[in-house]
Amino acid sequence: MINKGIHHVTAIAGPARRNVEFYTRVLGLRLVKKTVNFDDPGTYHFYFGDEKGSPGTILTFFPWEHVAPGRLGIGETQETVFRVPEGAIGYWAHRFVEKGVPHEAPVKRFGETVLSFKDPDGMRLALVGVPGAEAEPAWAGGDVAVENALRGFHSVSLLLEAAAPTAAILTDVLGFAEAAREGSLIRYKAGDTAIGGIVDIREAGGFLPARMGGGSVHHIAFRAADDAEQGEMVRKLYENHRIRTTQQMDRNYFRSVYFREPGHVLFEIATDVPGFAADEAAEHLGEALKLPSFLEPHRGEIERVLPELA
Repeated sequence: MINKGIHHVTAIAGPARRNVEFYTRVLGLRLVKKTVNFDDPGTYHFYFGDEKGSPGTILTFFPWEHVAPGRLGIGETQETVFRVPEGAIGYWAHRFVEKGVPHEAPVKRFGETVLSFKDPDGMRLALVGVPGAEAEPAWAGGDVAVENALRGFHSVSLLLEAAAPTAAILTDVLGFAEAAREGSLIRYKAGDTAIGGIVDIREAGGFLPARMGGGSVHHIAFRAADDAEQGEMVRKLYENHRIRTTQQMDRNYFRSVYFREPGHVLFEIATDVPGFAADEAAEHLGEALKLPSFLEPHRGEIERVLPELA
């Protein structure tokens, strides 16, 4: 595999305006794409990420105004983690106090400093200080200075009854390998991929299953360079693990297949191509409401029911 690791993470949020304000104003991410849920076009689908919407930086949301809160449990993404420069952790701890963001004291995990916090819907997030990340490019157009800005995903952690069945998919199909263990956490890395290259599994038998709602991660997408690589991963899933995916779905900015992995987390395999500049210029990403061609005839009706963002 050429490209490995996380492509994007998709979660469920409450009010759309609050969601946009938190991720752009508080966390300083770029709103890369403003579209709708293709299966529920009365609902926005927001994509936040770096300047280009690079794979490994994209956190997306389905915001439903009156969604009930989710419940953390087995078979769910426990935490979505971003990379920041190692020296920026103090800045972020201060910023969270200033902005009233619920957060915990920094801790060490696998030798790295981790600052856990929650968004307004209770989604579990964290920042990890990464040595040398300050030399990496970052979105300079937001409310956070470049030296402190987020540098894409560090990792996701999964809360599972047992690690081994899911680990078999990560290692055989998705390009990861076990790298370390610490307590109940098992770390898997996708080669030398820096951005989005880590999945942690926390084994926690005997807990209630997760309940989807506001603050829950809906699915995790993993990278495939193109259709051919995605097709090879689909073949491996069935031949080696007897897991069938959905048919390929065109999401305009990538092409996707979905499957439920053995620990019950919904996984997606998404192509890196064509990218978020497919329907608007890179310098204007996220400015206009973009619709797929099959929904364009209904634009007027869709715009009438979508909540105001300003």
